[in-house]
Amino acid sequence: MAELKVTQVKSDIGGSERQRQNLRSLGLRKIGDSVVKPDTPVFRGMVSRVSHLVKIEEVK
Repeated sequence: MAELKVTQVKSDIGGSERQRQNLRSLGLRKIGDSVVKPDTPVFRGMVSRVSHLVKIEEVK
């Protein structure tokens, strides 16, 4: 199964509470933080909500 590397590139200041919660549940707290998560529909949905704040890379 493929994995996604998600890196926060923009601040969540000014964003909605839902966006902040999505970043926290992904494990991202500040700019430059990266996490590797499995490529599942749950994580894809969370990333799509904050796609303007993160950079996504596919890891094999």
